[in-house]
Amino acid sequence: MASTVNAQDRTTATPRRSLRLWEVVAISVGFMGPVMAMSLNGIGVAGLVGSAVPFTFLVSFVGTMLVAYAFIRLTRTITHAGSVYALAGATLGPRAGFFGGFALLGTYLFFAACIAGACAVFFEAMVAELGIALPGWSWMLVPVVVAVLALLLNVRESTVTARTLLGIGFVGIAAMVVLSVVIIVRVAVGAAPVSTGVDLSVLLPGDAPVSAIMTAAVFGFLSWAGFESGTSLGEETRNPKRVVPIALLLAVVLAGAIYVLVMFAQTIGFGTDAAGVEAFSTASSTLTTLASTYIGPWFAVLISVLAFLVAFASLLSSTAAASRLLFALARDGFGPERFARLSPRTGVPVASTVFVVVLTVVLAVALGLFGATSVDAYYWYATIATLCMVVAYAMCSVGVIRHTFARGSRIPKWEAVIPVLGIAFLVYVYVIQIAGQVAPYTYFPWIAGAWCLIGLVIVLAKPALADRIGSRLTAEDLA
Repeated sequence: MASTVNAQDRTTATPRRSLRLWEVVAISVGFMGPVMAMSLNGIGVAGLVGSAVPFTFLVSFVGTMLVAYAFIRLTRTITHAGSVYALAGATLGPRAGFFGGFALLGTYLFFAACIAGACAVFFEAMVAELGIALPGWSWMLVPVVVAVLALLLNVRESTVTARTLLGIGFVGIAAMVVLSVVIIVRVAVGAAPVSTGVDLSVLLPGDAPVSAIMTAAVFGFLSWAGFESGTSLGEETRNPKRVVPIALLLAVVLAGAIYVLVMFAQTIGFGTDAAGVEAFSTASSTLTTLASTYIGPWFAVLISVLAFLVAFASLLSSTAAASRLLFALARDGFGPERFARLSPRTGVPVASTVFVVVLTVVLAVALGLFGATSVDAYYWYATIATLCMVVAYAMCSVGVIRHTFARGSRIPKWEAVIPVLGIAFLVYVYVIQIAGQVAPYTYFPWIAGAWCLIGLVIVLAKPALADRIGSRLTAEDLA
């Protein structure tokens, strides 16, 4: 009987390859949550660089492309549900792979908790637009409800999750683009409540110092966080060594084009004078504010609803990515065997998905029980996740450098300069996240560092685990 069960486990150890190009793009874009990012991430940037917000996002786009290079290059030869875990493991060795994968697992788990908080933030904004007042503690119910919905979708076939993300993402992006076009047209024809016009100088650095632009570019970079999440579904993708790298490139470029357009519209929509910059940098949600001003309150309500749905889509994507990574780790011997099993009906790692969703709720609600707000949950967990993310991304960049100079590599040696610049950008991101901060943000580097250190201790203390990882990440992956 035992041998029969083991055989069944082996037959379900390989996920079904059902995802197509745009469905993988949807996973990555869904994690990034464009409407969520564009509602919040420009506010802090405007406070640092004034009207040079669009230019700053151009700089962030370049930095993201430098980091994305490693993922795009390596996924041409490696297909694995573990993302960084496999990409670093196959190039740097199994111990480095586990360390990078464990850091990425922290990224996904903390981001999922952060996004659960964001769902509450946008739900509160949505009901406020409808004129409904809620008690302060009620936000803790939102992560519970959205987590149940995310679980119901995530335990179904991966195509269901991807198509849900694609639908929500398309509608959200379409609404942002419509708003941006309306703003640009009204400002251009002089039918706007601002008199500074279509100021193309916002696409240049202007008077903003380089130090301010680079600091602000870090906040812009966070708008692309999770672009690599599509790699975690590589084993569920048709022709993954062709589709996944194209999907990652499309996700980063598509997001970049949308972000620069929307930030350009927002900047000129608020106005490029001192009053406009002040209004931009102090807005609670820039998209709803501008939607009400340029189209009408009804469109502000629509944007707030879409922002909530996009936050939910991002939760769906982050929990899906985390569950696949947890599945990959358990398959190689780290974690309960149950996490390495796939549903014979849907091909989804149900146990790991349930664990990730439950942990997400616990992390989000725990802060609320200690008096934190939904905004606190969003920013606090986002900071911890970002610090873990920098470590994971850097491991992948180091891996592609090592692979570039390995015998038989097909990558031109001169391309090594790209991931080197990417690592330099990541180091800068890390420094900005910890320098000059005040409590509780001074605690977060210690939390992220402790998480990554735990991963290092585990793999050093369990050499048999590294051996199992190495046996799966063979030279055939880099053929």
